[in-house]
Amino acid sequence: MKLSIVIVNYNVKYFLEQCLLSVARAIVNVSAEVLVVDNASSDGSCAYVREKFPWVKLIESPVNLGFSKGNNLAIQAAGGEYILLLNPDTVVAEDTFEKCISFMDAHVDAGALGVHMIDGKGNFLPESKRGLPTPSVAFYKTFGLAAVFPKSKIFGRYHLGFLDEHETNEVEVLSGAYMFMRKEALDKTGLLDETFFMYGEDIDLSYRIIKAGYKNYYFAGTTIIHYKGESTKKGSVNYVKVFYNAMIIFARKHFSGNQSGFFSAFINLAIFFRGFLTVLANVFSSSYLFIIDALLSFGGIFLLKTYWEDMIKYPHNYYPDGFLFIVVPVYIVIWIVATFIAGGYDKPFRISNIFRGIFFGTLAIAAIYGFLPNDWRFSRAMILLGAIWTALEMVLTRTTYHLIKYQTLSIENDDEKKALLVGKTDECQRAAKLLQDAGAESEVIAFVQDESELVKLAGVYSINEVIFCSRDITYKQIIDNILACGSNIDYKILNPGSEAFIGSNSKNTAGDLYSVNHNLNLAKPVNQRKKRLFDVALCIALIPLFPFNLFMIPNFGRFLTNWFEVLSEGKTWVGYADNGTEKLPAIRQGVITVAADFSQMDIDTSTLSNINLLYAKYYSVGRDLKLIWNNYRKLGR
Repeated sequence: MKLSIVIVNYNVKYFLEQCLLSVARAIVNVSAEVLVVDNASSDGSCAYVREKFPWVKLIESPVNLGFSKGNNLAIQAAGGEYILLLNPDTVVAEDTFEKCISFMDAHVDAGALGVHMIDGKGNFLPESKRGLPTPSVAFYKTFGLAAVFPKSKIFGRYHLGFLDEHETNEVEVLSGAYMFMRKEALDKTGLLDETFFMYGEDIDLSYRIIKAGYKNYYFAGTTIIHYKGESTKKGSVNYVKVFYNAMIIFARKHFSGNQSGFFSAFINLAIFFRGFLTVLANVFSSSYLFIIDALLSFGGIFLLKTYWEDMIKYPHNYYPDGFLFIVVPVYIVIWIVATFIAGGYDKPFRISNIFRGIFFGTLAIAAIYGFLPNDWRFSRAMILLGAIWTALEMVLTRTTYHLIKYQTLSIENDDEKKALLVGKTDECQRAAKLLQDAGAESEVIAFVQDESELVKLAGVYSINEVIFCSRDITYKQIIDNILACGSNIDYKILNPGSEAFIGSNSKNTAGDLYSVNHNLNLAKPVNQRKKRLFDVALCIALIPLFPFNLFMIPNFGRFLTNWFEVLSEGKTWVGYADNGTEKLPAIRQGVITVAADFSQMDIDTSTLSNINLLYAKYYSVGRDLKLIWNNYRKLGR
């Protein structure tokens, strides 16, 4: 047998399906076996693989073994001359394996190779080729010099940015997302080091292959899609900690004593430094529009106050400092919160949501104003003028955003999808129907039969979404067209018999999918926000009831634990039952479940799935409140 393909899966059923479909086409002319290790997935992956891919050798682990142990489990059962470690969120071209085998056969010194990888938008993933993380390389990466000088032979060694992505070269480190290895080399180096649970194991194995006398190659002769590129993982402090701790393990294993100690100390410093930067970046990326609105609103009200004071009221300093630095910020917070609840910060932006939020925020301010003592009732006119200015400022801010990003003054239409469907008429019609059922805001412009016309049509119609029907077009054609059309378009793939569209709308997000369930109430951002606000509001409302709950709720200690977990967003008050949720909008584990009213009955899995679906489809805060009212004593479970 020429090739053994090893895939470790954990709760990515639809991505695994697409990966296996592409693999099936790529092994038509190759003597190969496919081994899938499932790390205790809860999304029905195993049953799905057994049903749709009976030719796959499925290894089911009762626990999550991690990446290294999972791969080792399959490698030990593999019989191929070459071993490929392949991530489940990848798509390979029909000729990818044949080209890799030909290269490896022709280069007997090659121990392993990686390939040209792109994300779902067609952007090159720099982790396709990397250098060893020596202390100097790690220093340049950690403190940003590698990002500032990516093509420098000194500073850019982590991602080897000075090497052309379109040229094959010898490199030091390959990505575990696609690591094509000679079994003979693997026998000499040993399996993946299981000390690494996640991250770093590919660096360690790459280095051991070199130490065994082989070479690692970056092979530019074929391209694959990897939806979850390295850029998708950097948005959390946990990633920083896990990734850099993996570097410490690597240093202790491969560097000499003093060098290892210095490197470990440096990496610990880097964890705090990068963690701090990550927190700042996350705060800014999630709140920059709130900050801009607050500052512009305050600046405008300051000017309005000055004009009103000087030209209308006449007395200088008519408004005390407390008005500007206490009252006005409170007004602004109320307007922003009301606009947020009304959907004024959701994309695509809607002017009506902004005006609705400002209107209800102003009503709230007016209601509060009526209860204030006379000394704090400064001016109804300033409330009205401030509301008008804040609304205009919000519209102006979003218009400017759209002018910069889309070169248009319209803020409501440019995020609406204008889609081309690529495939034969019957499959394109099925895709269009699924889009409609999914509630996707996509206007289907045309069905494209000849994929070679795609680039031209995309330009003519200003297309921003392309959906490929993989039944009628090869994966190689899909990859080539993504590269040709560029990253300004969103791409998704509809596989034969599937109801899920798989793709990625950003190089900074992991792979995503949407299906017919996206027209569910609970899938809408505004309702997910309402659910979270309800959780917090109920936590606050329960505080004065704690003495009563001490006697009312069995296991009061568990109730307090649940209360803290809901407040800290670790749980939600009402969650799904334990079955059939893999296709539904994700929510936290519930203190009680949507099936709480039926807890005394014997419910089969099909009924549980329907209860979950109905909850997601018709979700409302009132339903949560009713479930909690009916099952109040169960909040201590």
